Amino acid sequence: MKALHIITGLGVGGAEQQLRLMLRHLPARCDVVTLTNPGAVADGLRADGVRVTHLGMHGNRDLAALPRLVRLIRHGSYDLVHTHLYRACVYGRIAARLAGVRACVATEHSLGRAEIEGRPLSRGTRALYLSTERLGSATVAVSGTVSARLRDWGVPSARIHVVPNGIDAALFRHDSASRRTTRTTLGIPEDAFVVGGVGRLVPGKRFDVLVRAVAALPGARLLLAGEGPEREPLRALAARLEAADRIHLLGERDCTPGAAAPGIPALLGAMDLFVSTSREEAFGLAVVEALAAGLPVLYRTCPAIEDLPADHAPHARRLTGGAAELTAALRARREAGTRRLPPPPAVSHYDIARSAARLMDVYARALAPSTERARP
Repeated sequence: MKALHIITGLGVGGAEQQLRLMLRHLPARCDVVTLTNPGAVADGLRADGVRVTHLGMHGNRDLAALPRLVRLIRHGSYDLVHTHLYRACVYGRIAARLAGVRACVATEHSLGRAEIEGRPLSRGTRALYLSTERLGSATVAVSGTVSARLRDWGVPSARIHVVPNGIDAALFRHDSASRRTTRTTLGIPEDAFVVGGVGRLVPGKRFDVLVRAVAALPGARLLLAGEGPEREPLRALAARLEAADRIHLLGERDCTPGAAAPGIPALLGAMDLFVSTSREEAFGLAVVEALAAGLPVLYRTCPAIEDLPADHAPHARRLTGGAAELTAALRARREAGTRRLPPPPAVSHYDIARSAARLMDVYARALAPSTERARP
């Protein structure tokens, strides 16, 4: 099988990094087209031996990109096209249909109740999504929660397949020596209580709540990995709270071993507690990675945990309030001690090899003759 993956951009982000990890485990020949921004993940894919093409799209209404994409698909003689993220799903489904590809699968990575990919949902956005969804063969939801949202939108249940995001748990296995090295690199004392967060620095992640909570706990440190428009407001907030020396805004980091700066696995190893303050999530991959690193977790919303039985993540606790509640929870966790925990069952449930096998099943169904696809 030869497949083409089309994605909106390849900067460091959850969907982008998930694509790279998934391609390492798919038993298929795969190429990638990025409509915009051939960033760090594009470099990583090329290092993995994947052919990456930058389409050079100039914006959401750059209609000239469509015939270029159609020609590229035809030239590649692909059996299947797989699209990722909103713009790529819209343009990719249309291009795949025009190019005469046998099957087109789309993964919905970032659909919230009121947002998609961090942007407010509008009636027009939803209408365009649904009209192009019908051009594809199947839509993949990264969680049961996203599957339910797609059904609420009007996507037929028979077209929706749940393939959870996955992780390579071995990358996050705790290592005491790496913990000491990372803390030394970042200038953090070995006995400091370190809280962590990972994600794009955008309002929906509510990292301001996390900054306020850590600032209110004397001596606590915050490691925040991510980049985005909220970086300077968060830095200014930390300064106003007189905690700038304890709030570490680390910029973009990924999971690539051997990088010059500590990546996500090393940073998780240096933490004592992981916190996700997001208003909405489609999955919550960073939470699962933190659990794989043996960390207790506090979260506001996380379908990856909420879709499972409670005993699959016993050390993940849901928060419902604001900074005051979070500060109290941080204080209680510090007082309880900072021992490392064994990875819970949720980690093995979201193994990337398992997710890759489920995705190959979706591919096989999409490529099957229509009479076979119609069978229950």
